[in-house]
This record gives sequence, structure tokens and C-alpha cells, in this order.
Amino acid sequence: MSNSDAGAVPVLNVANVLTVVRILLVPFFVWFLLADSGEGGLFRWLAVATFAVAIYTDKLDGDLARSRGLITNFGKIADPIADKLLIGSALILLSVLGELWWWVTIVILARELGITLLRFAVIRYGVMPASRGGKLKTVVQTLAIFLYLLVPALGDWAWWPAVVVMMAALAITVVTGADYVLQALRLRRSARNTAL
Repeated sequence: MSNSDAGAVPVLNVANVLTVVRILLVPFFVWFLLADSGEGGLFRWLAVATFAVAIYTDKLDGDLARSRGLITNFGKIADPIADKLLIGSALILLSVLGELWWWVTIVILARELGITLLRFAVIRYGVMPASRGGKLKTVVQTLAIFLYLLVPALGDWAWWPAVVVMMAALAITVVTGADYVLQALRLRRSARNTAL
């Protein structure tokens, strides 16, 4: 089934249910992480497990939506919202707990918000699809957050690998953000040239 048939696909399907589950897991993740307060105890492991399950539902709902033709307009909107809620809350909480520099969180979240607004601003000219770099950015951000979540539970030795991966995520985030800006400019220019 193609994307053009998306209107015929029922909104209540397994892919969308998994997306909603991911959104519902975010408050549990937040509560577990705050309850642990950076001690690396049971609540930290529960936060790690919740984050891991939520990330797995992200992969699973995408795979199911594509393989079974379950792509819906709801899913197109809810899936990235679920991702941003999970990643954003993790970054903010790690900074609140003093485990991640605030400037890293601010740069990443500013990029995410900026590109989301940019997509809406240029939607009349066309859709900016997620690029390979954008998908890589999400994977590396997720890995970096996962490593940061493990640091209090595993010990200080795990901090350096977490920092290295987070710096890689930050670099990819900034570079792909710049690439999306260039895509938006090209899309706008192309649409205006076609209109002339």
C-alpha cells in the first residue's frame, strides 16, 4: 500500500498504538529518573529500561508501518512528537540532575525546535523528508543518552564514552540542522522559479 492510500488505513492500528505507548512511557521515564536523583539505584535502572523499551517501540512502529502499509497522517505527526518528547525530556532531566552540560541540551533542543518550525514554514513549497543524516542524528543522540543514563549505575569510567558519543551527536545535530536549512532554501527557490 502506498502513502497515497494513507487515508484508507485505520488510525487504530498496531503501529500507531506503539507510538501512543511511547508517548505514555515518557512520564514514567521522567518519574523514575527524578526518583533516583542520580544515585544509580533501582529507579535509575527502571529509567534505563523504560527508555530502552520506548526506543524499541520507535523502531518497531516504523518497521510495522512500512512493511504492513500502516502509514497514517496521525502516525506521521505523532511519531516525531513522541521522539522529541522522549529525547527532549531525557536531555533536560540529565541537565537538571547535573549530569549533562546545559549548553549541550540547549543547542540540541534549539536545533530540533528550529527545524520543526522551518518544516512548517516551507510546507507550502513542499515537504522536507527526513534525511539519512537526520536518521543518523537520532540514532547517535539516543545512544549518547542511553550511555549517560548508565553512568551512575556503572561508575565514573562510563562517563568518557558517554561524553564522546554525545559530542558526536552534537556535531551531527548541528551539521544536519544546517543541511535542512539549505534544503529549505533550495525548496523555496525551486518553487518560486516554477511559479514564474
